[in-house]
Amino acid sequence: MRRSGLEPGGPAQTDLVSADKHIDSLARTIETERKGLEVLQAALSQGLSAAMLRIAELIEKSGGRVLLTGMGKSGIIGRKIAATFASTGTPSHFVHPAEASHGDLGMIGPNDVVFALSWSGETPELADIIAYTRRFKITLVAMTSRPQSALGRAADVGLFLPVSQEACPNGLAPTTSTTMQLVAGDALAILLLERRGFSSMDFQRYHPGGKLGARLLTVGQIMHHGDALPIVRETALLSEGIFEMTSKRFGIAAVVNDKGQLVGVLTDGDLRRAFRSGFSDILVQEAMGKRPLVVTADVLAAKALAQMNDARITCIFVSEGDVPVGLVHIHDLLRAGVA
Repeated sequence: MRRSGLEPGGPAQTDLVSADKHIDSLARTIETERKGLEVLQAALSQGLSAAMLRIAELIEKSGGRVLLTGMGKSGIIGRKIAATFASTGTPSHFVHPAEASHGDLGMIGPNDVVFALSWSGETPELADIIAYTRRFKITLVAMTSRPQSALGRAADVGLFLPVSQEACPNGLAPTTSTTMQLVAGDALAILLLERRGFSSMDFQRYHPGGKLGARLLTVGQIMHHGDALPIVRETALLSEGIFEMTSKRFGIAAVVNDKGQLVGVLTDGDLRRAFRSGFSDILVQEAMGKRPLVVTADVLAAKALAQMNDARITCIFVSEGDVPVGLVHIHDLLRAGVA
């Protein structure tokens, strides 16, 4: 008699049990690392926050760069922290400790801060770079779990992370520990960012490329201005307004008073409404819309796009006070990668 795969011991049931074990493994790893972060957060009230504040002050007062260093997995985390520092306004790069022993110590300046990562604090490859900082009185920050380690004792300031269970069932592969290092590095980078008042405009300076750069563009960086801006006086005839709209090729014109202040906008929809009973060369102020939507030049282009979508329009004027200084079309946003 043929056995069903769902019978006890059948292949389908075996597959289900195996899948459950794999899912349990995934959940256990995430849960273990989450608990590690809870331990890290709790350590803030036990002296860790004071150490972070001290490190932030040293970095701010140094006048130099932050040089991350570490071996193995700690080195990989160090590279990421250096990249985060650099992109958020703290000049930083990574120095490999083995390369440092073969000439890259020359990359370390007298005003720099060396930030060394080693979970055990006994990484032999760090010996030369530690000795160099002590010899030339260069600030040394340690991120380690062992205050009494060689690195912990040598450092000017120690960021001593609490020990928590590794997700690796053998307790060997760095998992929870590297997650804690990474999060501690992110926390320090954001602390420095906020203390410095680092804005989205500053962030854009370091991220000009790709989708992130596009999201951080301002209206002022992509707007049409000067002679390209379609402007007509409110006392002009409608035929003059039509000429301005068509010659500038936006299908729209800003309407200003004799002081140059924006008082309205003339669109093709306004023209259609004005021509319902036949063409009459009336004054622009009789046909214009009187509530133009405007933004300022420092507004993010993405925010301007959201306003345009909400209002269902394809153009938006840029103003300084009451004076129109620019115009952004939906096509400009598409070309810039914002839309």
